[in-house]
Amino acid sequence: MADLTERIGKSVKIETARNARSIAMAATRYTIGAVLFAGFVCLAGLSQSPVSDSPGRSLAKVEAVEYLYPEQVTIPSGKTTAVALHFRIADGLHINSHTPSENYLIPTEFSVPSESGVRLKTATYPAGINFTLPLDPQTKLNVYTGEFTIQTRLVATAGDHLVEAKLHYQACDKSACMPPKTIKVPIDVIGK
Repeated sequence: MADLTERIGKSVKIETARNARSIAMAATRYTIGAVLFAGFVCLAGLSQSPVSDSPGRSLAKVEAVEYLYPEQVTIPSGKTTAVALHFRIADGLHINSHTPSENYLIPTEFSVPSESGVRLKTATYPAGINFTLPLDPQTKLNVYTGEFTIQTRLVATAGDHLVEAKLHYQACDKSACMPPKTIKVPIDVIGK
């Protein structure tokens, strides 16, 4: 009987050791999986971090100005016609107005290519607002923020003209500026 008790005890110890090893291996696999998952979540979170939530963000990755509308206009051919162009500046950014407060600042300028069949007779820019930099309260800048409209007067030859007009500007936040940029302003101008 002692022999049988000894064999049962050894079997229980062996089975307990096997179970302990299985549990330890499962725990190790679970821990490795959890660490890998957490790593992927962190990387995904960093790569998709919203611009407004990260104070050390790279301004170069932000689309500062967006052309809103119109996409198409019909104007009498050969006659000067008023066309309002609407733009939006990204939250937290500003761009210098068409008449910046200092000569060294880049003004906002709208242009139409000469070979487009459409001529820009005039462009009237909105008045900018005064903006004071937190780092230099003595300097007042004249800027655009939010949405703004450029009032143009266009002349078109007869026909359908897919114009790739341009808006040149320099965008900044409260502490840094991006390099000057030119965006395309696509407008289908139909001269009738």
